[in-house]
Amino acid sequence: MTSVALGPEIDSKAIALIRGLAMDAPLYAKSGHQGTAMALAPLAHVLYSRVLRHAPQNSGWRNRDRFILSNGHASILQYAMLYLNGYGLEMDDIKAFRQWQSPTPGHPEVGHTNGVEVTTGPLGQGFANAVGMAIAERNLRERFGADVMNHHTYVLAGDGCFMEGVSHEAASLAGHLGLDRLVCIFDDNGITIDGSTTLTCSDDVAKRFSSYGWNVIHAGEIGEDLEALEKMLNDARNHVGQPTLCILKTHIGYPSPDFTDVHEAHGNPFTAEHVSKTKAAMGIPDEPYWAPPEVVAQYRAHALNRGSALLSAYDTAIAHAEGKHGFEQCWAEPSGDAISSSMPIFAADTTLATRQAIQQCIEASVSVLPGLLIGSADLTGNTGVKVKSVGAQSKLLPTGQQVYFGIREHAMGAAMVGMALHGGTVPVGGTFFVFADYMRPAIRLAALSKARVIFVFTHDSVGVGEDGPTHQPIEHLASLRVIPGLQVIRPADSNETKVAWECALTYDGPTALVLSRQSLPMTTDGDAVRFGAETISSTPDPDLILVGTGSEVSVCVSAAKLLSESGTKVNVVSMPSFDRFEQQPAQYRTTVFPPNVPVVSVEAGVTFGWSQYADISVGIDRFGASAPGSTVLKNLGISAENVAEQARVALTKAK
Repeated sequence: MTSVALGPEIDSKAIALIRGLAMDAPLYAKSGHQGTAMALAPLAHVLYSRVLRHAPQNSGWRNRDRFILSNGHASILQYAMLYLNGYGLEMDDIKAFRQWQSPTPGHPEVGHTNGVEVTTGPLGQGFANAVGMAIAERNLRERFGADVMNHHTYVLAGDGCFMEGVSHEAASLAGHLGLDRLVCIFDDNGITIDGSTTLTCSDDVAKRFSSYGWNVIHAGEIGEDLEALEKMLNDARNHVGQPTLCILKTHIGYPSPDFTDVHEAHGNPFTAEHVSKTKAAMGIPDEPYWAPPEVVAQYRAHALNRGSALLSAYDTAIAHAEGKHGFEQCWAEPSGDAISSSMPIFAADTTLATRQAIQQCIEASVSVLPGLLIGSADLTGNTGVKVKSVGAQSKLLPTGQQVYFGIREHAMGAAMVGMALHGGTVPVGGTFFVFADYMRPAIRLAALSKARVIFVFTHDSVGVGEDGPTHQPIEHLASLRVIPGLQVIRPADSNETKVAWECALTYDGPTALVLSRQSLPMTTDGDAVRFGAETISSTPDPDLILVGTGSEVSVCVSAAKLLSESGTKVNVVSMPSFDRFEQQPAQYRTTVFPPNVPVVSVEAGVTFGWSQYADISVGIDRFGASAPGSTVLKNLGISAENVAEQARVALTKAK
């Protein structure tokens, strides 16, 4: 598509308008970041009005170019562009910048503000999200054809994004895979909150990215040259074989007479007097939220016209595309019935680690999940995410659906969020549970974004054994359970694993599947997962309830047998998911935990959080130890004998 410029007068006024809003909105909010948005106003204008293939009248158009503001603190820049381009933001929304329930929050949030692709803020995450989006786009394009999928992903990043470790992992992966539809513009202003980047960093960013296999464009100081900016972006767009980094030297706070190239401009230093002086330098009226109606109207008409042409061309191309049917299947909601009917049937005497059971479930459902993109951070076979029926994603085989992320948990987590928010994919990634620590920012943002990502965490307790406390997750279950919107499921056996996989695929948000290294006996029919908790062994008028998750459910069953020998009536509850249980009606919850019946919980992790259900908790409120897994579990109290003893204590206290 050939770009059509708005004309010099509108160009000039639009850039001044953007810079004015970048000063005014934070000034009146008494909060925000002005300088970066001011410096990047010409770039944003050229990108949105000449280069980016987007359609404000259909912001969810599947083949749109994606734009990600990785340095999300400059959110007012994106809001100004969404306002100008007609994405639904109006001036009152700009005036409500960073206020309660405003569509213009402090950092961009997907699903909250129309036109925002991902939730950014923690630096570097958006950059890694963009890598995931580029993987998704290329995989869909290569599998189903350029008529149905054929777009670029643009990400704007700053020094902070590139200092964060996640950017190193993500850039390395992108270069290795040769993601040539990925374009990153580096806002090289040499400024962080503390001062000049020379205080903290001497990296040669160009050499760094070149070593990763990126194409690097040294754009220089062209921040005010619209034609040069357009050429830079088009050169990056047209480059084949590698992702492209455009290094753009900018001057933070420009054209302020007081704060250009001053590190305070990273924040909100402009007083009303500073704003007035800067507007005078720009030659625009000294009035808040200056936005000439004719400029806004012409800008929006231009965006709508470009969008209409793009949508029309796409409709024509896709109408008879050979890959249309398969492509549409990728975007369809996973069918619970289709998934359920594809699942393996586990015999009653099955004894499998739940990490092995998940592998069988995933493999069985490949045919009904055409959008599957599955991988691991160098633990593919160990974590049950190896799929024999799909090829390995690579530069030479971009159709592959098995993604080898390498030892890059940070990048894997964030890239999967990008894949999910791109659409048309079901991203699944596996690693050892203890390394959820490396992925926590991405897990949290997945929950905030309601991104359907499936995190497969295995080796879920001190049952890991000889690797010792560095590899034995203790506090991790409790830490994930407190993240709003994250579905956490720790199945007890193969049947519960099967249902957990089904629930993950149909959940409107991210899921953490927490799975065992060691083999587990079959103790349930799997339905406890659907309700969060279910009584799997009951007696009339029980004296006591034993409740466990994962591998400890079988410990509860064994402890119940010991107690029954002395005449104690025990119900055993499997509770694979706190959050699913809390969604059940109160009447159901009281049938699982009847009033006045003492409850003992059993879980091979910290006891934090169990007090809402249990009177006594058998857990591990310390780090583990290096020894065979069964030895560690027994010595730390996760045994039928110790559970039975603690149950007797609970009964005594209840009398």
